Amino acid sequence: MSSEIKIFRIQGTYTRNYKKYLFRKEVRALRKEDALEKALSQITSIGLLRRQIKIQEIKEISADECQDYLIRELSL
Repeated sequence: MSSEIKIFRIQGTYTRNYKKYLFRKEVRALRKEDALEKALSQITSIGLLRRQIKIQEIKEISADECQDYLIRELSL
């Protein structure tokens, strides 16, 4: 069984004060579910509720595609 840490890009929207905001998060995780949980906990730390967040896409990406410098460096 392979337990290699992968990089996931999570994209979605959230609504706050009647405005819709777009977000993109890149996280390292073993599975897609773990990545989603990590991203949701980071986003809800600013006072949002999970029901205000709509996830549009969860995609596994390579270290080359990653735009977050710290995550890219940790993955090389």
